Amino acid sequence: MHKNMNKNVIAAAVLAASGVAPALAQNPPPAGGSITTLPAIEVVGRQQGGAYHADEASGTKTDLPLREVPQAVRVMSRQTLDDLGAVRLDDALDYVGGVSRQNSFGGLWDNIAIRGLAGDVNNGMSLLRNGFSANRGFMAQRDMANVERIEFLKGPASSLYGSSEPGGTLNIVTKRPLWQSAHALEAYVGSFGFRRGTVDSTGPITENFAYRLNIAIEDRAGFRDFVDTERSLFAPAFTWKISRETRLDYSGEWLSHRTPLDRGVVAVNNQLGAIPRERFLGEPADGKVTLENQSHQFVLEHELNAQWTGRLALSYQSGMLQGFSTEAQSTLQADQQTLRRQRRYRDYASEDIALQGEVVGRLKAGGLEHELTMGVETYRFQHDQLMLRVNPTAGSPYAVNVFNPVYGQPQPVPGPFTQTQEDQKNLAFYLQDVVKLGPSWRLLAGLRHDRYDQQLMNLRTNVLTTQSPTATTPRLGLSYLPNNQLTLFGNAGKSFRPNVGVNAAGGAFDPESGSALEAGAKWESASRRLGASLATFDIRKKNVLTADPLNANFSIAAGEVRSRGFDADLSGQLGRAWRINASFTYNDASVEQDNTLEVGGRLLNIPKVNGSVLLVYEGVLGEGRFGLGGGLTHTGVRLGEARTQAQANTGEAAFELPAYTLAKVVAYWRVSSRLRFSLDIDNLFDRTYYTQSFQRTWVAPGAPRTVTLGMQTKF
Repeated sequence: MHKNMNKNVIAAAVLAASGVAPALAQNPPPAGGSITTLPAIEVVGRQQGGAYHADEASGTKTDLPLREVPQAVRVMSRQTLDDLGAVRLDDALDYVGGVSRQNSFGGLWDNIAIRGLAGDVNNGMSLLRNGFSANRGFMAQRDMANVERIEFLKGPASSLYGSSEPGGTLNIVTKRPLWQSAHALEAYVGSFGFRRGTVDSTGPITENFAYRLNIAIEDRAGFRDFVDTERSLFAPAFTWKISRETRLDYSGEWLSHRTPLDRGVVAVNNQLGAIPRERFLGEPADGKVTLENQSHQFVLEHELNAQWTGRLALSYQSGMLQGFSTEAQSTLQADQQTLRRQRRYRDYASEDIALQGEVVGRLKAGGLEHELTMGVETYRFQHDQLMLRVNPTAGSPYAVNVFNPVYGQPQPVPGPFTQTQEDQKNLAFYLQDVVKLGPSWRLLAGLRHDRYDQQLMNLRTNVLTTQSPTATTPRLGLSYLPNNQLTLFGNAGKSFRPNVGVNAAGGAFDPESGSALEAGAKWESASRRLGASLATFDIRKKNVLTADPLNANFSIAAGEVRSRGFDADLSGQLGRAWRINASFTYNDASVEQDNTLEVGGRLLNIPKVNGSVLLVYEGVLGEGRFGLGGGLTHTGVRLGEARTQAQANTGEAAFELPAYTLAKVVAYWRVSSRLRFSLDIDNLFDRTYYTQSFQRTWVAPGAPRTVTLGMQTKF
């Protein structure tokens, strides 16, 4: 497991990357060969003049153009990420329909819901990186330095990827080596002590071997008191063309992230805004929590013949989270100013190894064209968790006045609380068939069977809990193409996700199961540079954990939730000079059955309405080019703390996060083909807003107006 990455090593790598250009600049791409390489028109560093609209997504595991796939898929291109100035996954979420933020674990990790349904309260929903699970264990927020695009796959993905949410998932596609030498250096400075430098270097080393190297180093003081962040990313990749039919791809990441665990602000008398958004209610003496993540992916692809291709892929990732934190208890005291706090120490470590084997091919049967994907996947995931905790009672000195916090108090020593060892294994088989039913119809059918084994050892009680659920998850979709621009589609699918934990009898829970229906339309301009989608959905999920009515200290798998509504996305080119990215969502997500929560009540952090628009104009300025644009995002009112049926019966007001609308400005000037300057202004009108919450004493405030200046050079 990678620990304590040395910034001097990264700095040396930056210099080394800068020096490879002369030796590699004249190497041509490999001659011949039947395995497709990435097009040479791709560039490194920040882009201009690139596309917002995409016509394919690798996460669908089909060569069908996206317009023909019977599923709503939104691809956020590298150009969109660059225009947004995105350095984290979190920076892009508000510009995709159907996506909302969830509890970020004190700012340490990515956690989202798609179409109103979030994942496990401790681990979040399933996310993918190049088609592999990317967040088993605790993984730091994703850095965008080595990301080529983000594919938001809406609707059930279990027929291809197994355990996941029925609302959808996302697949992060990393940058791959190019067969033409290109190199970029970027530097950024901004508000609240923000400093960031990146390297993107690629090219051939030999006729059959190409590399890519992405490096990012970042420091930011942050707008929150005492919450500064240090971050570094080292991401190498290579492509080895072993023969005309065989290719090996590698993608790696070492990510180090150090920051205090920050639970945010509190609501006073059930209202936000009583204390400033920068106020930190933890303890500065705790220092930083450290996350170290490492990932390696190998993909061996071999063309068996003109119709069939075999693929063998191996993924290894490890994660570590370690450090002290001081966190607010669930409520303020009766005086509405005294906040009792608990102190925790966490030492988490995980290892995840997965293997995929696939055969993909085309054939004709019954007079119809078929594209078949047949695969097997297995993984083993090991996760060790140690948490020490002290939760002082009334009269404890370890409390703060939220209006006048006094730091530096004697810190209580946390004692044993949780110590577990988890071992997961899974074996799955899946099949997908895409059938062309004549020129105007496309049928997609998929089926996956999973066998899941888990052992959870409680080292404090010496109790071992095991479970071995199986699940078969189908999907069926149909597209109708009345002309070359319009598609009407519908699909239905199932999903599952094992529930982790122990019931009152010491046994395992039944897994969550979901079902989803989707229908909609897609449109693409004749030039294929502008596209839109509109989809309605109705999703239900059963076996959600809820309180055991016979033992309040335990849970049972008896809850049900439902999410329904519609989402729309528009992206692409308006004429020669304008780019647009727009989205809108209406999402009614509610509790259908529960032993504790309000039946009919809303789900946590899910707005009924949200929307966005980003417009960028690009034109000529002197010998170079410029871009100028802006964006608006709106997020509606959300439930900020789970509301019980008892609270609803007594008429107690729900705790809600207020709606907010934010504006941003994006601008750049490309002085020459090698030099570019950029300006990004986020939260232009300096609104006070709150992005997500877990309870009324754990509310994450959004950043004030933030200005970032950047310089990008290519050579």
